[in-house]
Amino acid sequence: MARINCIDGVNVEMSAEEEAIWDQKEQAWNNNAFNRAIENLRFKRNNLLAKTDWTALSDSTLTDNMKTYRQQLRDLTTGLDTVEKIDAVVWPTKPGA
Repeated sequence: MARINCIDGVNVEMSAEEEAIWDQKEQAWNNNAFNRAIENLRFKRNNLLAKTDWTALSDSTLTDNMKTYRQQLRDLTTGLDTVEKIDAVVWPTKPGA
């Protein structure tokens, strides 16, 4: 079944060249799935670490539970080499939560 482009409100079948370009873009997107997934995970992880940075200041006593939590967050990406492993990550629970 041919793909369809909507041009000025009119559905038009893609040419073979347009389909080949579409396939290349789709393949490039799929090839980059791991990078997108790990970037999203690191973004969330970094935000969670930032929310607890105040606990590591020199005028604050860092509890063992908070040390463990922060280390678990930092170690979260260790061994993640597939999108499936990233999707299966179990996030540590923040102490006192």
